[in-house]
Amino acid sequence: MADSLCEPETSPLDDPTVGPLPTEGIDPQRLPLPEETQPLKIMWRYVVVLSAVHIVALLAFLPYLFTWSGLIAGIAGHFLFGMMGITIGYHRLLTHRGFTCPKWLEHSLAILGMCNLQDSPARWVAIHRMHHQHSDHQPDPHSPLVNFLWGHVGWVVCRHKSLDRTSHYERYVRDLLRDPFYLKLERKDGWFFVFLAHATVITLVGAVVGFIAGGGQWSEVGRYAASWYVWAVAVRTVFVLHGTWSVNSLSHVFGYRNYDTRDHSTNNWLVALLSHGEGWHNNHHAQPRSAAHGHRWWEFDMSWGVIRVLETLGLAKDVVRPKPETKSASTT
Repeated sequence: MADSLCEPETSPLDDPTVGPLPTEGIDPQRLPLPEETQPLKIMWRYVVVLSAVHIVALLAFLPYLFTWSGLIAGIAGHFLFGMMGITIGYHRLLTHRGFTCPKWLEHSLAILGMCNLQDSPARWVAIHRMHHQHSDHQPDPHSPLVNFLWGHVGWVVCRHKSLDRTSHYERYVRDLLRDPFYLKLERKDGWFFVFLAHATVITLVGAVVGFIAGGGQWSEVGRYAASWYVWAVAVRTVFVLHGTWSVNSLSHVFGYRNYDTRDHSTNNWLVALLSHGEGWHNNHHAQPRSAAHGHRWWEFDMSWGVIRVLETLGLAKDVVRPKPETKSASTT
């Protein structure tokens, strides 16, 4: 039913087939690459697509393609697609079930998440759940203890045998794949066509704005369409991509720690600002299911504020809040 609430699921991290988090084996200097990435094989389709969106984003330096409306649309998209889609949708809702919501809202947030060129909801969730299971140990898909570049983007473009097919990572996302909506997106890269469709719509909206602003001049229609494509699609997508990747890289290298965890997760204020609260990463690793990542009064978490609003409106229920912790770590 469209208006039914999402049923809370038992996290796959509690599944005995997944196994407990290792307590030994962290090398503070360096980790070997995950065994499942050997021998290294570049996934060229990822390289081509990600390179293309970065190249298009560089066109923002051309004055001809700057419009205030395109810039504003890009900033708005960072909040709509980045925060609502990735931070709240993919991460706090789908991955950790930090709250429940009506199915129509869950699917809408997932669609917004697909508009960031970060893979299907199920694969994204599987990667992140695997990360929590093995954080900063060799099986971790993207620990920066391998090297910083690997933790930031290298893992994205290299094949991981446990993540290259839905049948391989299905055990991490059984709760999602029981929903035909998510299962369908796994077939023939359905999620990627959602990204293309949203880019087309944004470009067409830019053309309409250009038609109005330019008094019907076709030269302005084309300029505004191109401006919106560059700023509201490419620049915004690149910004969200690096914000998400920085949580994996910077927030395991630089920052302070509120809690003793079995990894090197840290709280990084800059990453938190760029990713709507995701940079309070040590807090998150200490209490993964908590929908609030900022645990101290100065740890601003905009995503948590949005979830609170949804809760007030009756759209978010079973919201998981932080639990009091007594085991803390020294600031680093």
